[in-house]
Amino acid sequence: MDTELKPMMEGIFEGGSSPKLIGAMCSKCNKKFFPKPIVCPYCLGELKEIKLSTEGKIYTYSILRTRAPYGLPQPYPVGWVDLEEDRLRIFSLLDPEKISNLDFGKKVALRVGPMGVDNNGHPCLRYYFTTQERGKQ
Repeated sequence: MDTELKPMMEGIFEGGSSPKLIGAMCSKCNKKFFPKPIVCPYCLGELKEIKLSTEGKIYTYSILRTRAPYGLPQPYPVGWVDLEEDRLRIFSLLDPEKISNLDFGKKVALRVGPMGVDNNGHPCLRYYFTTQERGKQ
């Protein structure tokens, strides 16, 4: 039996010691996307797969205290994170262990870890952003 945790969805991130989100860039207009669409929604150009920045800043966030879907911890924070290096704003889970550290403009770093279950009810890996420790901001 395979006991290794699988990603919540294939093709959107790489795990391991240096996790990366897998995005896309249009070969015509150079816009970046996450997750990767089929074609560029702006110019219908072809997309090439790219690895996105692992650091960003919280643009805005909310702490959800309702029944959590997919076995996520309760409460669970979500928010928009600006990946400034990529000039891209993405929606993401935020670290549920660091709710008290969240603030607008706070620097965050990508993490991948076990959290919740997938569509089939199996434990899985998810990406999320966590606040960086003091002195690294």
